[in-house]
Amino acid sequence: MRDDLVYGIHVVQQILAAKPDHILELFIVENREDKRVLDISALASQLGVVAQRVQKKQLDVWLPDMNHQGVAAKIRSQPLLTENDLPELLTNGTTSPLFLVLDGVQDPHNLGACLRTADAVGVTAVIIPKDRSASLTPLVRKVASGAAETVPVVTVVNMVRTLEQLKSLGVWVMGTSLNTTQSLYQINLQGPIAIVLGAEGKGLRRLTEEHCDVLMHIPMQGMVESLNVSVATGVCLYEVLRQRQQGA
Repeated sequence: MRDDLVYGIHVVQQILAAKPDHILELFIVENREDKRVLDISALASQLGVVAQRVQKKQLDVWLPDMNHQGVAAKIRSQPLLTENDLPELLTNGTTSPLFLVLDGVQDPHNLGACLRTADAVGVTAVIIPKDRSASLTPLVRKVASGAAETVPVVTVVNMVRTLEQLKSLGVWVMGTSLNTTQSLYQINLQGPIAIVLGAEGKGLRRLTEEHCDVLMHIPMQGMVESLNVSVATGVCLYEVLRQRQQGA
């Protein structure tokens, strides 16, 4: 599999519209003349991006078992960021930075969905561990619908050290956990903060939880104990957005 490709009609169209300079090569299966593909070809032509016609079996080789829909693009990847880049990220843009920290999310669908929500809310950066975590694969990029090309992703070696670094930079670290009676909706989320969520089914690792400034839970009224991590991410990030927009 080629890890430098994004695929799927919607994703490629989104990147073309938002960041055409990120597309290095565009591939469209020959003999595809349906409206959605023709729209991509027309948009690419307007933007000066040359579409290369290839056989379907070529995309099948590059993207085995993927529903590429006959469209793929080689993209200019974002620079690889590490914990050394955190100070600079804090000085760019908003006065109230918002980090999303994913402590070992391994399902690529979940990571892609989290990136998509992070883009929608205006997250400063998403932080993931180098090991025991999903990475920016073509599948993650497809699920993210272009957000993997817009949201900075910071890959770190030591999560605890990174959380302490964020604290030293003036960021409040707020972890989601079942081990607290304090609700998400009782927390002031307006300052520089990092929202930390754990892995599927396991939640935060013990050391990660111990190094959070605040622990909070999402209130649950039914029988299930917790939400899918991508759903929980959406709940948390949109509560941040609600508070910041309303000045709550």
